[in-house]
Order: sequence, then C-alpha cells, then structure tokens
Amino acid sequence: MRGGRSITVRAVVAAVAAIVAVAALAGCEAGTDVSAAGLSAGTTSSTPTPTSSATTTTTAPPTHAAQPYPFGEPQAHAPAIAGGKAPVIRHIDTGGKKYVFITIDDGAVREPQALDLIKNSDARPTLFLNDHYVKGHEDYFKQLQDKDDLVIGNHTVNHPDLSKMSYAAQRKEICDDSDAFATAFGHRPTLFRPPFGSFNADTQRAAADCGLKALVLWTAAVNDGVVQFQGGKQLKAGDIVLMHFRKTFVQDYTAFINRAKQDGLTPVPLSDWLA
Repeated sequence: MRGGRSITVRAVVAAVAAIVAVAALAGCEAGTDVSAAGLSAGTTSSTPTPTSSATTTTTAPPTHAAQPYPFGEPQAHAPAIAGGKAPVIRHIDTGGKKYVFITIDDGAVREPQALDLIKNSDARPTLFLNDHYVKGHEDYFKQLQDKDDLVIGNHTVNHPDLSKMSYAAQRKEICDDSDAFATAFGHRPTLFRPPFGSFNADTQRAAADCGLKALVLWTAAVNDGVVQFQGGKQLKAGDIVLMHFRKTFVQDYTAFINRAKQDGLTPVPLSDWLA
C-alpha cells in the first residue's frame, strides 16, 4: 500500500506540473498577442507607443502613403513679378485638389526628433529660416534639406519688422539671408516670408531684387499643439499653415498632421505650387 501511495502521489505531482506548464505557455502566447497588437497600433500614430524593458524593440517599417503626384514636379507657377514687386501669396489655388501646405519658421529651437517626425509624416514642409538662428547650426538644417527633401526659404537674417525700415536696410536683410543659405545649403531661396507678416511696397521690391519669386503669408497657424484658423473651423484646400521651430515642435507638428487628416487634406510641398 505504501508503494502504491508513493506511485499515486508521484502521478498527481506530475499531472499538476503538466497543467502549470500548459497554463504558463498559454500566458506567454497571450502576452505576445498583446505586444504585437500594441506595436501595430503604434505604427499608425505619430506619437510613439511607450514600451517597457520587457517588450520587444523590433517594429515593422512605417507604411508611407503614396504621393498624390511625384513631389518635386511643378504643379503651378508663382504669379509674375509686376512693376518690380514680388507678388504676395496668402492662399494656393489647388484647382479643387484637397492639398494643404505646412511651413516652419525661424529656426530658434532645433528639435532632435524633427528629422524622423517629418520623414514619417510623408509631408514636405517649407522652412523659412533666419540666418541669425541657422549660423553655427547649418548641419542640422542641411540634414532636413537633404534627408527629408525640404525646401529652405528666406525669412531675413535677424527677423526685424521690415515695414519700419528703409528699402536699403530691407534689401540687406533679405539678400544677406539668401547669400548665406546659398553658401550653406547649395541652393538660393526662391520664396520669402516677411517676419510677423509685416511688409510694404519696398519689401516687395527688395525681395524681387534679391531674386525671390513671392512673399508667402499664411491662413492658419499652430501654437501649443492647437491649430488656429483665420476663417472657419477647419483647414481648407489651399491653406498655408504656419508653425515655428519651438520647444513645442513635436506637439505642434503632430497637431497639424492630425488636423489635416481629420479635414481630409494631404500635405504637399509649397514650392511645387509656386515654381
């Protein structure tokens, strides 16, 4: 009987161990499913999904949307310079196509995540930069130009209110910015944004004399993660959106991308429509 009891006890212990092992395996498989689902969902969001040290760091490559046309190919031309003055652009006529344009100004804060954030967004912002902020940090902005295929525009050297300056002073601010960027980036800017959106007829003449095609203003802006509209309650086709290189860069850029999707719009390069 003692020998029989020993055999029975051993059999029970073995059975229990087998049940525990099966349960543990089921738990691992369930955990794998949750992790994979979390990673999959993360790839559709512009905000990375936080992961613990216990989760895998391997993710699938981001899925990029097909371009609505080959970016870099001119779709429309800037109005001609008339009377020696560069035209002022506030909105783009996209011919009914649901396109929107994002522009980023100044360059004061160089956000480390900008390169990947822009690349993964499938958008092509135009950068209107001040040489005052760019000087000494040319490599950062050249990476954005070369790796993200971005166009760099002119925003003056020091960001002054041009409307309060003489023609000669305005011309120096504008031309010196273009000269610096031609040297730093290998391309002379063709588009200009006046600081504060402030300009006069002398500004238009100075811009044209410095080889710039147009003064570019805006119809919406992003501040502290909120898209603000000059008219209406949503982005519209042809809107030019303003944001800045600030500490809230990630928050602001993400807000724009999400808002464009919400309003059924595709961001495309501004320079393609002001060729």
